[in-house]
Amino acid sequence: MGVGPAPATPFSGRTAWARSLQTPLREFLRTETGGAVVLLAAALAALVWANVHPSSYEATWSTPASIRVGDAGLTLDLRHWVNSGLMTVFFFVVGLEARREFDMGELRDRRRLALPLAAGVGGMVVPVAIYLAANAGRPTMSGWGAAMSTDTAFALGLLALFGRRLPARLRAYLLTATVVDDTIALVVIAGVYSEDVALPALLIAAGIMAVVFLARAGDVRYVPLYAALGIAGWVALNASGVEPVVIGLVMGLLTYAYPATRTDLERATEMFRLFREQPTPELARSAQTEVAAAISPNERLQQLFHPWTSYVIVPLFALANAGIPVSAGFLGQAYTSPVTLGILIGYVAGKPIGILALSSLVTWLSRGRLRPPVGWAAVTGGGAIAGIGFTVALLIATLAFTGPRLDEAKVGVLSAALCASVLTWMVVRVTALLPARMRLRALLGTAETIVDLAAPVDPERDHIRGPARAPITVVEYGDFECRYCGRAEPVIRELLAEAGDVRYVWRHLPLSDVHPQAQVAALAAEAAAAQGGFWELHDLMLDRQDALRPRDLVGYADELGLDVERFRTDLRKSTGAARIAEDVDSADVSGVSGTPTFFINGRRHHGAYDIAGLTAAVQTARRRVAVRP
Repeated sequence: MGVGPAPATPFSGRTAWARSLQTPLREFLRTETGGAVVLLAAALAALVWANVHPSSYEATWSTPASIRVGDAGLTLDLRHWVNSGLMTVFFFVVGLEARREFDMGELRDRRRLALPLAAGVGGMVVPVAIYLAANAGRPTMSGWGAAMSTDTAFALGLLALFGRRLPARLRAYLLTATVVDDTIALVVIAGVYSEDVALPALLIAAGIMAVVFLARAGDVRYVPLYAALGIAGWVALNASGVEPVVIGLVMGLLTYAYPATRTDLERATEMFRLFREQPTPELARSAQTEVAAAISPNERLQQLFHPWTSYVIVPLFALANAGIPVSAGFLGQAYTSPVTLGILIGYVAGKPIGILALSSLVTWLSRGRLRPPVGWAAVTGGGAIAGIGFTVALLIATLAFTGPRLDEAKVGVLSAALCASVLTWMVVRVTALLPARMRLRALLGTAETIVDLAAPVDPERDHIRGPARAPITVVEYGDFECRYCGRAEPVIRELLAEAGDVRYVWRHLPLSDVHPQAQVAALAAEAAAAQGGFWELHDLMLDRQDALRPRDLVGYADELGLDVERFRTDLRKSTGAARIAEDVDSADVSGVSGTPTFFINGRRHHGAYDIAGLTAAVQTARRRVAVRP
C-alpha cells in the first residue's frame, strides 16, 4: 500500500493490501494446505502409537489435568481438554472465516446464501438417512450424528491441494456448506449427545451469550471483553453438561469483517506522524491502537489463531482420537459392521449425492435465478471433498459410542476420509478429459460474478489503453508517488503487449496524507490529458517518482512537447480537481483504501500483481467470458 517510502527488500510481487491480510483467500488456502498435511501426519502417528503401545496411548489421553483458581477449579482428562477446550478455538476460526465470506466475500450477495445453505442441509440429511437405514432396528442407530458433518480443515486443505484444477469460487460455496453442517452438528451435540443437563448453569450460559449479543448490538469493539465472556460462557456450558464447543462457532460468527477504510488509514498515518515527531510511550501506544483499529477484528483474530488451529489444535485432536488397534480380524469385523458401513457409505456416497441433489433442486425451483457460483462438475467435486468427515465425526463418535463400537466408528470415519479423497481425484481426472469448452462450463458454470467495482468503466471519461471493445478490462486505482504503483506499471505494459484482448483503465487515488506530491501529480496528468498527453506523462511520472514537484512536472510537459503555458495554468487552477475527486469517491464506494488496487472485469483482484499473478487472473476472466451464454 502506498503509505511511505519504498522498502529496501526485493519486490514481493504482492500488493500491500494482500500483504496486510495474512488469512484471507490466498494466505488462508496456503495455511490450509500445510495444515492438512500436518493433520494427516498426526492421524497416522495416532494409528502407529495405538498399535505399537496401546496401553500407553490410552493412559496418556486419560490423564487428568486441572485448572484451579483458589477453591474453584475444573478437572478433565487430556482428551476432553483437547476435544472440548482446544476444539472450541478451532470452531471459533471456522466461524471467523464464514463471517468474513458473509461480510466481504462471495456471500455478501445474500441471494448466494440460499444455495450453499440448501447444499449443507442436503449433505447432512442424505448421509444420516443412509446411516439409519444401515442400522435400522439396532441400538447403534443412536450414533447417526457421526455420519453428518464435514471436516472443514481437511476439506479445505484437500481443495487447496487441487489448486487450479477446481475453481477458487468453489471454496466459498464449500465453506458455507460445511459451516452449515458444523453448526447443525454442534446443535445436535448440545441437544442429543449431552446428558444430565444442569438447568441453572445452562441459564447462566444463556445469560452470558445475551450479554455478548447486546455488546455487539451496541457496537462494542473491545476484544478482551468478548474473550472474557466467551471463556465464562464455555465454563458455564461445560458445567451444564452441554458440549461447550458451540461457544466458539457463535463467537466467530459474531465477529464482523470489513475492509480498511481510507479514513481509518489516514487517522493511523496522522498518529504515526505525531509519534515520529515526539516518540513517547503514550504516542507509541496510540499509534499502535490506531493501526490495529484500521483492520477488522475478524482479520486480526484470524491472523492470530488460524495457524495455531491448523498446525497444533486440529492435529492434536487427531492424535488424541484417531488411534485404534488394527488387526486383520478386527478390520474384517469392522467392514461388516453396520456402524462402519453406515458412516463410510453415508460420507462417500451420501455427501456428494445430497449436495448435488439439493443444489440442483434449488436451481430448478428458482428457474435458474439461483445457481451455484461454479459449474456442476465443480459442485460434484466439492460434494466428494465434503465426504471427509474427520474432526466432528470423531468428536460425535466419542460421545455416542464406547468400546468396540467406537473403534468401528473410527474405522468408518478414517476410511471415508481416504475414499472421499480418491473420489475427488477421480472427479477431477474425468472432468479434465472433457473437451475444452465443455470442461470450462463444467468447472466455472454460467452464474454471474459479483461486481466489486461500484462505478462502471465509461469510455467517454475514463483513461483507457488497449482495444476499446476488449472483453477483459483491468482497472487500477493508483497514486503516481506510490512505489508499488511504479513497480506494477511495467507489469501492466507487459500484460497489454502479450494479450490483445485486454484494455487498461487508470483511476486516481492520491494518498495525500503520505505522499505530498500525489495530488499535484494527478492534477498534472489531467492537465496533460486536456492536450492528449495523459499516457505519455503517466509513464514518465511513474518512471521518475522521486521528482514530482510542480517545476519537475512543468519540465516533463516541455519534454513531451505540450503547451507549457496552458499546462502551467491548468496546474495552477487545479482544473482536473473535480475529475480526480470523482475517482476518489468511486474508490471509496468500491472499498478501495490503498494503491495499487486492481479490478478485472469488475471483480477485485486480491493477490500478486506480478505478471504471473495478473495473467492468471486475466485468464480466469477470459475463461468466464468464453462460457458466458
